[in-house]
Amino acid sequence: MVVFAGQGDPRRSLSLLWRTKGDDGGRPRASRGPKPALSVDAIVDAGIAVADTDGMAALSMRTVGERLGRTAMALYTYVPGKTELVDLMHDRALAELPTDYDLTPGWRSAVTSWATDTWEFYLRHPWVLQVSQARPVLGPHEYTSLETLLRVLYTTELDSAALRRIVGALFHFVRGAARTVAESREAATATGVSDEDWWHSRSAMLTEVVPDFAERFPLLVRLETEGAPPPPEEDADDAPYLEREARATFEAGLTVLLDGIEAAVARRATTPTGQGPLE
Repeated sequence: MVVFAGQGDPRRSLSLLWRTKGDDGGRPRASRGPKPALSVDAIVDAGIAVADTDGMAALSMRTVGERLGRTAMALYTYVPGKTELVDLMHDRALAELPTDYDLTPGWRSAVTSWATDTWEFYLRHPWVLQVSQARPVLGPHEYTSLETLLRVLYTTELDSAALRRIVGALFHFVRGAARTVAESREAATATGVSDEDWWHSRSAMLTEVVPDFAERFPLLVRLETEGAPPPPEEDADDAPYLEREARATFEAGLTVLLDGIEAAVARRATTPTGQGPLE
């Protein structure tokens, strides 16, 4: 399920995201009496709770209203509709991410911390991965997350053209790696079959159906034979085996990306023009 951001009225959506001065979030104006029990923030928090618990597919103005003890119609005074709500939820969730990293150990350590924090954020809120980045939300916390990473990367002294590509690569990598784990968890819940059981049954059948598999795909067999990690212990009670493998792959991929950035920094320092290999 892919959700595209920014489908509502641009002025209304951006005013809600940025809480423009004078924007009341749709709240009815009153000169006296008690404050309204609902607010944009309360609705957004309830929407995040619904998506965290039951997934994006369960999100609707009705389910959010039920969580708040209100009807769906009561919410429309504050938030125009579900599309605007998703934008607000996405940006509000991003506020969880750190906005500052210690640069004393160097940019590489800071980027590693940023990537790890972002990976863990996506796994806490897997529905965020369903909000397409083809059309960003353009909210304040989305821009803050970019600014935070750029604050670290500009210390490499690479120019903006190179960093533009590096930022894109880092975000694509972290989102993609987290999506694999999120979809693995979703598959087990949706099908009632764990990843371990699925792979065990399919791999055993594959050997029977394709007896010459090793001859047809020798390099794959070599990779699995020489590069496979030891099997999990029977009494292991920590993260599922395949999730541990996904985390190890994430860390290995991040190392390769960081090595590439270091190579670009080194090349910039040694070339007469000061240009890196990404330009």
